[in-house]
Amino acid sequence: MRDFLLFVFLLLLVLALIAVGVSYYMVRFARAPLYAEGADGTPREVVFEVQPGETTADIAQRLEEEGLIRSAWLFQLYARFRRLDASMEVGRYELRSDMTTTEIIETLTQPPTVIEITFTVPEGLRLEEVGEILQEAGVVSAEGWQEALQQSYDYDVLSDRPAGASLEGYLFPDTYRVPEAFTATQVVDFMLQNFDRRFDQELRQEAQEQGLSIYDVVTLASIVEREAVVDEERPIVASVYLNRLDEGMLLEADPTVQYGLGYNERQGRWWPTLYFDELDVERLAEVDHDYNTYRYPGLPPGPICGSGLASLRAVVEPADTDYYYFVAKGDGSGEHAFARTLEEHNTNVARYRP
Repeated sequence: MRDFLLFVFLLLLVLALIAVGVSYYMVRFARAPLYAEGADGTPREVVFEVQPGETTADIAQRLEEEGLIRSAWLFQLYARFRRLDASMEVGRYELRSDMTTTEIIETLTQPPTVIEITFTVPEGLRLEEVGEILQEAGVVSAEGWQEALQQSYDYDVLSDRPAGASLEGYLFPDTYRVPEAFTATQVVDFMLQNFDRRFDQELRQEAQEQGLSIYDVVTLASIVEREAVVDEERPIVASVYLNRLDEGMLLEADPTVQYGLGYNERQGRWWPTLYFDELDVERLAEVDHDYNTYRYPGLPPGPICGSGLASLRAVVEPADTDYYYFVAKGDGSGEHAFARTLEEHNTNVARYRP
């Protein structure tokens, strides 16, 4: 009996020593990062995705293959030891090669790290140019963008948009942060949400009081956006166009001609310079497309670009002027010279556009 008790004691002692040793090794393993450096000597960043149906063994194996842990087996053992092996969340995570096993396990048991992409859409761009920005930023492909633009979207701000009209003018220019996994349709929807929020009920009410539909405002604001450079002049530029519309005059807005012409191969740009060669100002009325406001009265068929809030507000809150003309000063200030009569305008043209 005495020998048996001694044997049991020694066995328990050995098991205890083994447990202590394993625990010590696991703790050291968990606290020591593998630290596989990148080419520049800094920790490597890895986008790691836990997929539906994956076991802890599957995850551990891929972590080892990625060079983020030393041993898949020890990772599983430590996860079980911490009782976290069944708590790993499906999703995408940003991991680094200087993270310890403890940090990796704790990261994978939290809600997924949302990897975001930041991109900026400036004011005054047409939808094709926005697609180019998104493709360059790695958000979506230009082809996927064009397909998403053809989908249906349900927002109050689109309620008076004519059937078949594009989303030109309704994707609010701004700086955006979107999840990397966003589809093109989700990006379009996100930008529409922003427009619907920015063009608020106050602006919609002011538009109604002006006798303008939302579509009218967005269309005219897009012309103002392309014409005005100085913010203080936007309400004045808007007043010029509204005055001309009230009098039944042609708008004669260069940007609408540029939009209708589309991409100019010779110039290599979307918004071609008009005042030279075949696009001389005296011949602009000869350019036969629906957006040519030198040829056709009223507003063009639709917006020509994305407008910022300042241009949208300028249309519903225009300056009170009796101007019907303006010409760019061309002195680098971005300012325009405004005129009440054609005679005054011709004088300004002779002065600023010799």
